[in-house]
Amino acid sequence: MAGASRWADTEEDAAADARLKKEKAEKKRLKAEKARKAEEEKAALQQREQEARQRAIQQRQQAQEQQDEDRPPAKRRRLTPEPTQQGASTEIDEGAKLLRFEGGSWTKSRSVENYDKLNDIEEGAYGWVARAKEIKTGRVVALKRLKIDPNDRVGLPETGLREIQILKDCSHRNIVDLHEVVVGDDTSRIENIFLVLEFLEHDLKSVLEDMPEPFLASEIKTLLLQLANGVKYLHDNWILHRDLKTSNLLLNNRGQLKIADFGMARYVGDPPPPKLTQLVVTLWYRSPELLLGCKTYGAAVDMWSVGCIFGELLTREPLLQGTNEVDELTKIFELCGTPTDESWPGYRRLPNARSLKLPPKSSSTAALIRAKFPLLTQAGSALLSSLLSLNPDQRPSAKQMLQHEYFRQDPKPKHEAMFPTFPSKAGQERRRRRETPNAPGRGQAAADLGSVDFSGIFAGREKEERGGGFSLRMV
Repeated sequence: MAGASRWADTEEDAAADARLKKEKAEKKRLKAEKARKAEEEKAALQQREQEARQRAIQQRQQAQEQQDEDRPPAKRRRLTPEPTQQGASTEIDEGAKLLRFEGGSWTKSRSVENYDKLNDIEEGAYGWVARAKEIKTGRVVALKRLKIDPNDRVGLPETGLREIQILKDCSHRNIVDLHEVVVGDDTSRIENIFLVLEFLEHDLKSVLEDMPEPFLASEIKTLLLQLANGVKYLHDNWILHRDLKTSNLLLNNRGQLKIADFGMARYVGDPPPPKLTQLVVTLWYRSPELLLGCKTYGAAVDMWSVGCIFGELLTREPLLQGTNEVDELTKIFELCGTPTDESWPGYRRLPNARSLKLPPKSSSTAALIRAKFPLLTQAGSALLSSLLSLNPDQRPSAKQMLQHEYFRQDPKPKHEAMFPTFPSKAGQERRRRRETPNAPGRGQAAADLGSVDFSGIFAGREKEERGGGFSLRMV
């Protein structure tokens, strides 16, 4: 029989292994016991804290009850009908209307301190905008502080109230989202009101200024379709934007366009209010009926601005860059022809049209548009001509624009996912762009082209502003 291996465990080794196992089991038991005691102590502590809170609540309730007992009862308003004569029944008449009070859903606005400011984006006519990050979630937003006139004692301006109301009511993929309204720590100062808006990387004007080449035809169609969809949603809900321009159209890096800056927007009805302010829309995007003093207008003023944006997408330059109302009208008539009683019935009755002396005949809008944009297809030229029709009744609605043949022709609109991306200025630095006019501010007076401006600018003599074989004379 072979001898035992010298590597075999001896009795001493077996005893050592048994001791080690016993020690490990004891350590494990002690650790579990320690954890159990810690849990019991934690549970006991929570129980004591809960009992203390309940005692404190009971003490406050008892003190309040005692205080209420010592106070004389408040006078209550009678809600049941009073008997008209002695001995009349005091039962409640089933037809009597009792007062009803509906509970509201008011909640306290959160503090702007919940957001960290990252960088300034820009300062516009109606507010200052910065990029910020919500501390709790890390979500990047655009933080807009409403601009308050320090000399205005009315409080929050009507433009700010309308912007908040309209943005809270709107929900559309081509309208910028309003997340919430927050306030500064010093709530006694009304200027510490901030709108927390969806953040998009670009505005369309900055993109156009920095692009080395213009958008492709398929990309222009994609942008116009999104713009028309957003405008259609607004008009379907009786909202006029009244300040559509490329700097108020935001674009993200997924090819999605959203309409922003509703400081001039308002609700209207059908028919619209009889007297609306003429002090709307940035000058370069303002329709001729507004320049001529029209006080009753509708969705057509927005569609004129859409036409101006269409032209700007083609050239990367604002289409009608007038220096004042008179110069703006001159440029409009150069591009779109002069109005006649046949093409625009009743235009002579507009307040600022009475002193205009116009050539008896001019080329049609369609011919002038085709001459200025020779590379535009016939369907595209027809759409642009209709949007820039002098007669507001001849401009298409946003719904009609979406159904236009231009968008069905080749090249088809490019899918948003295939849209080019651009470096984000809003995420890096303050936007720097060429100065452009803003929509009229509060308190400005409407220009009276028929009296004040003509007498002041032309000093009683005839002046001609020439361009492209066209002459507009004001007397």
